[in-house]
Amino acid sequence: MGSLLNWLRPRENAMARLLGRFVRAESPSFDKAAVDRFGRIVAAEWKRRGASVTFARQRERGDHIRAEWHPRGGRASGQILVLGHLDTVYEAGTIAHMPFHVSRGRAWGPGAFDMKGGLVIALFAVDALVATSRLPEKRIVFLWTTDEEIGSKTSRRIIERESRRSDAVLVLEPALGPEGRVKTGRKGVGEIELIATGRAAHAGLNPQDGVNAIEEIALQIARVSRWKELRRGTTVCAGVIEGGTRSNVIPEHARVLVDVRAARAADMRALERKFLALRPILKGAKLQVLGGFNRPPMERKASAALYDVARVLAKHPGGCDPLGEARYRLPQGSRLRLPGRPVA
Repeated sequence: MGSLLNWLRPRENAMARLLGRFVRAESPSFDKAAVDRFGRIVAAEWKRRGASVTFARQRERGDHIRAEWHPRGGRASGQILVLGHLDTVYEAGTIAHMPFHVSRGRAWGPGAFDMKGGLVIALFAVDALVATSRLPEKRIVFLWTTDEEIGSKTSRRIIERESRRSDAVLVLEPALGPEGRVKTGRKGVGEIELIATGRAAHAGLNPQDGVNAIEEIALQIARVSRWKELRRGTTVCAGVIEGGTRSNVIPEHARVLVDVRAARAADMRALERKFLALRPILKGAKLQVLGGFNRPPMERKASAALYDVARVLAKHPGGCDPLGEARYRLPQGSRLRLPGRPVA
């Protein structure tokens, strides 16, 4: 590990320059042309390092990139997946009023932290391994997706396919807090839509004939908000609400979008069952429940073994070659398992 750090430290300025180039190549999720331009820049960097690069073409979103690196050649003894994304939450033009710069040891700019810094780290990690003759036995696959910030709808199948082929998956999302703590668990997240249908009527002439869809939705929000359990990591948050046409008309339609999160797969399933069991509260109202969790939680028990291996490698770098191939192997059965429901 010491030789790797010794090689990397003098190259911090080079890393910052490459990060600046990446940040200035803006890549908002919904702008396919911009994401693809940035993707070609990233792909060129991997080709220069001898990786085999392929594109998973997309019609509406950016093309996902798969870079396979196996410098020893021959038959690999397994696969490690390194996962990240090319897209950012920032709209095109943000760089004009949020320019890239480095100040007091920190880099600033749209997407620098999440997660173009991770893309730079991957490239220089490969450079360091080659320069210090620490070539891994395993095949390393770098998968850079283009729609992570908007739900990974086009990349999810690709991620799951590569994950199931891999002995371990390392995600280069930002570490937690200024201490750089490694994330070994993450909440599952989803979105549930409640749609209420009532009956329109004049609010002054015949209110008794109406069924207020907004009132139905308000009552449902009050009901589901009691389901959050902050100590267990379960949250329910009504974030968007719509309904009504005019103030003097009892509204016939209303809807609410609810953000749901859970730290445990069992809690995720229980929460979904509660939502699916909802029934109208007002007489004459109808209620429709759509959506659910789209990303299951990663419970720490699923990643603890891999994290323990990483800690051992960090403390005893002389006893093994990169990625734990010699003295410290991944524990039996530590391959990735996807919790929660299978994906259709």
